[in-house]
Amino acid sequence: MKRVAISIGDLNGIGIEIALLAHKDISKIVNPVYCIDPKMLKQASRKLNLKIPSDFDISIPPNIEYFEITPGKTDAKSGAYSFYSFLHAISLVSDKKADAVTTLPIHKKAWEIAGVDYKGHTDALRDIFKSDAIMMLGSPKMFVALYTEHIPLKDVARSLSFDKFYNFLITLYGELNVSNIAVLGLNPHAGDGGVLGSEESIIKEAIKRANTELSKEIFTGPLVPDTAFTPIMRDKYNYYVAIYHDQGLIPLKTLYFDESINVSLNLPILRTSVDHGTAFDIAYKNQSPSTKSYINAIEYATKRNI
Repeated sequence: MKRVAISIGDLNGIGIEIALLAHKDISKIVNPVYCIDPKMLKQASRKLNLKIPSDFDISIPPNIEYFEITPGKTDAKSGAYSFYSFLHAISLVSDKKADAVTTLPIHKKAWEIAGVDYKGHTDALRDIFKSDAIMMLGSPKMFVALYTEHIPLKDVARSLSFDKFYNFLITLYGELNVSNIAVLGLNPHAGDGGVLGSEESIIKEAIKRANTELSKEIFTGPLVPDTAFTPIMRDKYNYYVAIYHDQGLIPLKTLYFDESINVSLNLPILRTSVDHGTAFDIAYKNQSPSTKSYINAIEYATKRNI
């Protein structure tokens, strides 16, 4: 079985509860190693009233500091701990001591107040590996790759250029090697022939060039965004390209919130993640958060080669 390094996420949130609840299930498909130290693990298990499984293998991240878990609180110490857990998980894969990384949820504000210069996992991975990682989210029923991610909506149009979008499409195909990928337009009605915006001409030309380069009709579009996710369209397409974050993730999370995952493509390591946040509102309240996304992220790591 593959060995997967688990970045434990923000300990003030639900990540550690999910790890403990799902350990028995994921241990049937991978050998997990959790990037946490014994003192913090014991404190979390005590607060949750959950036993630590006897085979709960841990690897202690360097630079960590002990702190008192405060459920639901945005805290610099918890943010720093989650960051160092993440870096340690990456190092385990880079050093060939694990085959993949699966990340539990961090809190972006906690990273910020801890002095971490990244907006999230993907930003950090880009910098660490000096590679233009692609964020893809979804479930076996539907995946959405994001051309832009965590940028203000007002900056999306200016970020769309022919060369950049063409390279994005070629890279995405190289990572997925699937056909029939739907590409959304940027504007309402996909620009309506230029009446509502001209960016679709860039998208259209990039699709044409990519399909020519690949000698296959891989990409279709630009599709009208407000009809691209109807049932009849989802019967045609399993993979989508969204131009901006909410354009792709609102339909995805509406349809498959509990089961969707996050995958980082175009990296020298394999990283998968849950597609949900820290859920501070239910942390340590024994409300049994769903483990579907976590288990799906682990399963994806077992099926994908890198």
